[in-house]
Amino acid sequence: MTAKTASTPAPIACPPFPFLRRLRLRLLARWYDRHLQRLDLAEIDDHLLRDLGLTREDVRRECAKSFWQA
Repeated sequence: MTAKTASTPAPIACPPFPFLRRLRLRLLARWYDRHLQRLDLAEIDDHLLRDLGLTREDVRRECAKSFWQA
């Protein structure tokens, strides 16, 4: 009988699609920015909300969204 050796593939030096990494980083940055904007929106007082034309219900609805939802 012959002994079989398991060969592992060599690691890839550079990814085949480097633009995917940039897209992922951009997407993560957008999600984090959206999260921070919603935190800021939740802290705005009623007087400024009236100036923006928003109600507390609008703010509550927006802040209830998940970070990936626009």
